[in-house]
Amino acid sequence: MEILKAYLDFAIFGILGTMGFIALWVAIERTLFYRSLKVEDYEHGAILNIALTRNLTTLSIIGSNAPFVGLLGTVVGILITFYDMGQNQSLDTGAIMIGLALALKATAAGIGIAIPTIMTYSGLVRKVDVINALYRSKTQK
Repeated sequence: MEILKAYLDFAIFGILGTMGFIALWVAIERTLFYRSLKVEDYEHGAILNIALTRNLTTLSIIGSNAPFVGLLGTVVGILITFYDMGQNQSLDTGAIMIGLALALKATAAGIGIAIPTIMTYSGLVRKVDVINALYRSKTQK
């Protein structure tokens, strides 16, 4: 239990930090790709769509799973708090509140990663729809 107690924050925040870094990297890469895109370079709409949607699934996965990673950290943090209370056989409300407050920071971090990631994902999906519509309108003339 002591190992878990010592490394829980490092593990959870390490995972969330990695998720946040990957989400930021994908968002920047996709934005730069869309800016430099020339739809004339694509012979077929399906090939264009494949290029447009590359890595968007990664954003969706990060955005939907970051809160769960944070929640896992919170649940384990609460378990550690209750375990420590049981070992000390005390009901110090201050210690309980501090333990619970510290445990909740993982959920807050997970939500903090998820919200901008899902917003970015939605914006990029909209951009894909617009580019596909423009491609279809040019090829139907």
